[in-house]
Amino acid sequence: MVKQAGKFILLAILLSSGLLCKAQDNIIDQIIWVVGDEAILKSDVEKARQMMLSRGERIEGDPYCLIPEQLAVQKLFLDQAKIDSIDVPTAEVSRGVTRQENMVIANLGSKEKVEEYLQASMSQLREEWREEIRNGYLVSEVKKKLVGKKSSLTPSEVRRYYAQLPQDSLPYIPTTVEVQIITNEPIVPLAEIDKVKERLRDFTNRVNAGESFSTLAIMYSEDGSAQNGGETGFSGRASWVTEFSNMAFSLNDPKKVSNIVETEYGFHIIQLIERRGDLINVRHILLRPKVPEAEFEKAIAKMDSITKDIKQNKFTFEDATVLSFDKDTRKNNGLMVNRKESTNYGTPRFLKEELPPAVAIAVDKLKVGEVSAPFRMKTDNGKEVVAIVKLRSRTEGHVANVSDDYQALKEIVESHKQEEILRKWLQTKIKDTYVFIDENWRNCDFQYSGWLKDDTAGKVR
Repeated sequence: MVKQAGKFILLAILLSSGLLCKAQDNIIDQIIWVVGDEAILKSDVEKARQMMLSRGERIEGDPYCLIPEQLAVQKLFLDQAKIDSIDVPTAEVSRGVTRQENMVIANLGSKEKVEEYLQASMSQLREEWREEIRNGYLVSEVKKKLVGKKSSLTPSEVRRYYAQLPQDSLPYIPTTVEVQIITNEPIVPLAEIDKVKERLRDFTNRVNAGESFSTLAIMYSEDGSAQNGGETGFSGRASWVTEFSNMAFSLNDPKKVSNIVETEYGFHIIQLIERRGDLINVRHILLRPKVPEAEFEKAIAKMDSITKDIKQNKFTFEDATVLSFDKDTRKNNGLMVNRKESTNYGTPRFLKEELPPAVAIAVDKLKVGEVSAPFRMKTDNGKEVVAIVKLRSRTEGHVANVSDDYQALKEIVESHKQEEILRKWLQTKIKDTYVFIDENWRNCDFQYSGWLKDDTAGKVR
């Protein structure tokens, strides 16, 4: 009965997707997996592979085995997210789209190269990234709910874990660095700011004359929310930077457009959509003034002068951090703090791949204590700045030991516990879910067993 139901599910997906063709040569795309009532297409796998490469990620193993299984696992978590009715903060997704765009452009060199490599326009890519980031958030929330709060591991538990590991199984701690940074934002000419404000005033007039704010946002906004008509989703005051939040929460009439508000991201106009208690939903248009190349050259010259003075011992790098435009590091001698989800979160330690791409390139050439030449980089808020960095320390990769790597070992033990909880949940979910895999995509050593219902060892026969 289950097999018969599975056939009906697959047939329904094939018919609704328009991929059921009379001849194999005529198939535009191909369904390679079905998980529940969700299809995974061959094109989905190829897109995911190209995106991973565009971000500079290494793919360990056969991507055409690894990626389909990853997509299948994601669909199981997303199904659970529906059951749990998990909401996604639209503002957080928009910020994620901006970070993703900046990272890919930094890795490939320019917007034009990104579009050429990924064979899609930037607007199309933003929409795909929006869905990817939204799904990532949902998966993360489901995992948090499944594993619950972190347990309180005692030092004796960590030492016991370390002691019972064979010498050839001791965890390897990869190379980490600590980096100090000073940034300089090129001066934006008043004429450029005036141009942006004039465009925003024109948009306001057009909305007042009957044009759609949402359409204008799609066409002109430089924020990740543009593809969603500038809509942020229901959010509280703490979801946004202060200037934006104050203006948004001062709005009462959905028919009116706010005055122009400046934030660290650029200049905005905002329109209220709906208010629900302490939450509001708004749409906005963001424009960023264009910085002339001559201003970047001036900023580079200024930073180059600072670098030379440091090397001539006129003052220290730490002394010069008071000149930095980076508010997160300026009061901490320029020391960067890791905000990536990893064992290094909340510490000044970074793996190379956890650093902003431009910083990673600069640090790679430095010895401990050395200061880099000035370079250009994009910040999380989308601004392009000029920076110099100092390599404060480098801890070479090594086999873990309790005295030097207690915190890392504690995180590993905790991670193992959580992975076991998630693995057991996934194996049960796989067992209870209809799964179809095209015969040409079965010859894989999958991470999880049971994708084929006669599979008990994980390796598909």
